[in-house]
Amino acid sequence: MSQVERSPLGKPSTYTDQYDPALLFPVARQTQRQALGLGLDRLPFMGADLWTGYELGWLNRRGKPQVAIVRFVVPCDSTHIVESKSFKLYLNSFSNTRFEDIDQVRERLRADISNAVWHGGPMRAGVGVQLLSPEEFDAQTIEELDGLLLDRLDIECDQYHPQPQYLRAEVGEQPVTETLTSHLLKSNCLVTGQPDWGSLRISYHGPQIDQEGLLKYIVSFRNHNEFHEHCVERIFIDIWRQCKPTQLSVYARYTRRGGLDINPWRTSHPQAAPDNVRTARQ
Repeated sequence: MSQVERSPLGKPSTYTDQYDPALLFPVARQTQRQALGLGLDRLPFMGADLWTGYELGWLNRRGKPQVAIVRFVVPCDSTHIVESKSFKLYLNSFSNTRFEDIDQVRERLRADISNAVWHGGPMRAGVGVQLLSPEEFDAQTIEELDGLLLDRLDIECDQYHPQPQYLRAEVGEQPVTETLTSHLLKSNCLVTGQPDWGSLRISYHGPQIDQEGLLKYIVSFRNHNEFHEHCVERIFIDIWRQCKPTQLSVYARYTRRGGLDINPWRTSHPQAAPDNVRTARQ
């Protein structure tokens, strides 16, 4: 039985309403990265996984329920990700537990998720945690990914597993700087096979990428089974190797499941992380 198959994903679960960090199930990034031919240390990208939790509640010290939206920033160089169903079970475990104040909740979240994604190893960077109280809800906006929409192209598609050979670039011409987007990213959960729907933004500088080939490549993930973070890293590596840009950034915003959305971002060069704002489909 593989590491992921030992997780609660795809199995009946008993929901606990008392705080329990042991519910978190770390999954090593190493296996998927080795399959992409990546070493454990010198990755060709940096970045983070931006998580949003919409179902978080707890009790204050007088027993009154409290609610918040929680945002996490998990560094992509952490040794592990957290399997999403275990993440949901963990967040639900706060529901009937009393905490002194919102700051105590934030610190518990930060400590527990940081420990999970480094899974007993040395912690090189902690997880960022932001809690939005109900007073801040009306300031949250819906925005779409910026860039030229590839979905306008009328293409014929017949391959629904990743086809990196579709990726082509005009290597002999002047380099360009472009941002391209698509709402046609779809893959499936590695364990359950349930669909994962996402929007994708690709920003790069280098030989101009053939847009029809890029869109066909994005569509080719349609029946592919892999976690969100793994799909984005595969897309980054395939573009990096096939099209040879000098700079590249890949950002996906997936629709939520179980009250959680996962939005991986990988970049070849230092830059500010994208804003963790909801798209219309989220």
